[in-house]
Amino acid sequence: MKDKVKYPDHLWATLSWPEIQERLKIVDTAILPCGAIEQHGPHLPLDVDYFDADYLARKVAEKCQDPKPFVLPPIPYGVSYHHSDFKGTLAVTNDALSLMVYDIGMGLAHNGIRKIVILNGHGDNLPTLTYAAQMINRDAKIFVCVETGETSDVDLYDLVETPNDIHAGEIETSTTLAIRPDLVDMEKAVDDTLDLDNEYLDYTSERGVRWYVHTKRLTHSGVMGDATKANAEKGIKMWGIMIKKMADFVETIKNTPSDQLFQNRY
Repeated sequence: MKDKVKYPDHLWATLSWPEIQERLKIVDTAILPCGAIEQHGPHLPLDVDYFDADYLARKVAEKCQDPKPFVLPPIPYGVSYHHSDFKGTLAVTNDALSLMVYDIGMGLAHNGIRKIVILNGHGDNLPTLTYAAQMINRDAKIFVCVETGETSDVDLYDLVETPNDIHAGEIETSTTLAIRPDLVDMEKAVDDTLDLDNEYLDYTSERGVRWYVHTKRLTHSGVMGDATKANAEKGIKMWGIMIKKMADFVETIKNTPSDQLFQNRY
């Protein structure tokens, strides 16, 4: 008889209800990864945002002190209509995603979770996830936040050469090379660096505004950045930064009493 596989006790989906019930006595924090299934250029798989969000959530939980936050099963589909000119992209509407996240959040609150960190692996999910977070906060009166790289992006951009590296370029190709090199075809990697010549539309500018456009109008390859500059060494450094910075953040949330957490960013 084979030995029983031991799963981490912070993975929500692999616990039984009595195990969840006991663990909820010591843990009130959960991470919900959200991603997308969409084109990532000719050289990367479609699941980059989905896989990376799930991978980061698990690694962050592992790095956290005991008791570790719960990690929820990831939501694979996102708001990706802007990539729909490229085959393979599977998009859901803003309404569909926000309602699903809202229902999951309300279910977590019903179970006793008092702090939810929505880990967003796809930038264009942000407005939708923020809306869902607000509605959960309004109705359940619990702490909810959305993390879309804010804890580490400033550090990642210090490691790359490419301006406006926002999709399937130097960063995402490097991080994929670091953990799934067999799914990267560097012979098909291209340089499609955006030259927007407008600091307000620059995706990485501190003065940049949020704006929306169909990807095909910016790039014929689907890449927005320079994938040819990617390598696994950069990717390993990037993962190290992302995991540490977000784990530090989650630890502060986990260890702060709910009545001392306030959503006062604005």
